[in-house]
Amino acid sequence: MPSYDPNNIFAKILRGELPCHKVYEDDKVLAFLDIMPRAPGHTLVLPKAAARNLLDVEADDLAAVATAAQKIAKASMAVFNAEGVTLQQFNEGAGGQVVFHLHIHVIPRKAGVPMKPPATEKEKPEVLSDQALRLSAVLKA
Repeated sequence: MPSYDPNNIFAKILRGELPCHKVYEDDKVLAFLDIMPRAPGHTLVLPKAAARNLLDVEADDLAAVATAAQKIAKASMAVFNAEGVTLQQFNEGAGGQVVFHLHIHVIPRKAGVPMKPPATEKEKPEVLSDQALRLSAVLKA
């Protein structure tokens, strides 16, 4: 398996070199909104540790990501009036992974509303800012 690239876009976000619409952070995890969401509230949850994907992440970092993903899924159900939630996680190119830093997609869903195709349309920054504020407020409560 290829090694971890410390210059991937998520590593740059973790180092504060690139901005994000943060919704949650603790000592092991950062979660922020996807700028090309497949549905309103589409959040990316990743470990702060350098982990390429599920195949090389330390167990405690994976547990922290899973716990945070569950918290965000519960909060997003309320904030976005969702009727369900889709979690996605991809490993290596053949598995659909595009950014090679472990991350879980938490996507609030409504019945009968299809997800947008991946990476097709950037959301307006003001929409993302509003969504991030609303989601982070529920997560802090």
